[in-house]
Amino acid sequence: MTEKEHSTNTESENRTAREWQRWRREYTTWLMLERGLSENTVSAYLRDYDQLASYMIPLSVSPEAVSADEMRNLLTDLTATGLSAATQRRLLSGWRSFFNMMVAVGAMKDNAAAMLDLPVKAEHLPDVLTDDEVARLQATFDLSRPDEVRNYTMVEVLYECGLRVSELVELRMSSIVWEEGWIKVRGKGDKERWVPIGERAKGLLRIYIDTVRSHIMPKPGEDLYVFLNRRGCHLTRQMVFIFLRRAASAAGIKKNIGPHTLRHSFATVLVENGADLRAVQELLGHASIATTELYTHLSRESLRSAIAGCHPHYAKR
Repeated sequence: MTEKEHSTNTESENRTAREWQRWRREYTTWLMLERGLSENTVSAYLRDYDQLASYMIPLSVSPEAVSADEMRNLLTDLTATGLSAATQRRLLSGWRSFFNMMVAVGAMKDNAAAMLDLPVKAEHLPDVLTDDEVARLQATFDLSRPDEVRNYTMVEVLYECGLRVSELVELRMSSIVWEEGWIKVRGKGDKERWVPIGERAKGLLRIYIDTVRSHIMPKPGEDLYVFLNRRGCHLTRQMVFIFLRRAASAAGIKKNIGPHTLRHSFATVLVENGADLRAVQELLGHASIATTELYTHLSRESLRSAIAGCHPHYAKR
């Protein structure tokens, strides 16, 4: 390479690097203001962005010009270095988010990362409930009984908000922001997150609090909690397991049902309907997106089942 060619290449690379830096600033603002993501989640997205930029800059490929083939080549190179499939799936989720922004602001016509797919590592998949099965589960509760009104409401909050059972039984009265439709959840490691709550769950909570909880005399220190037993104490996790399994048996549901089943069902519904994986990670309070990626597998299995049950040629040999 001549000195002139080297100088030209260097200038092109520097120009491309400036482009990637400019779009990084745009992307950061978009994640914070448009998506309203937490600082930790924004940092995770930017690490994925930086991985892509570090590969494209030496090739003088600007963000607007990135193709699916170039990203596929990058993933192939990463595979050769021993990077796990789970980490590659996380990267791809981050890239899709960036190019979603590029499409939204009109810088690109299509999301090139959306054309890429990765094989999903086989894992033990948890049972999930369909929306119909959740309805059948709730139909077993006798709403003339105060404790059954409470249990019905707890099922709805688990399914609609994706809470862990520990987060549900520890839910505080002060954690519900009624007007804005949010609940503050204290998760693993005492980390707090905000989860939106829909009109159905919010309405059921109102009914439970006004017609059931208001007639219970809380024990000292127990008045903080939303869900109380008849003695005025907040529920244990074991109590939630017991009433859910009884309801599942009464509903004729043969799956292995527990509070986490409703959390899995919440996440699966979101992924199947196109929710961004990082958003699902934040809603669930997962420290690592690799945990959230399980639901990508669940979603694909449901697609396979749909074809197997409906297409006459699918199982033919």
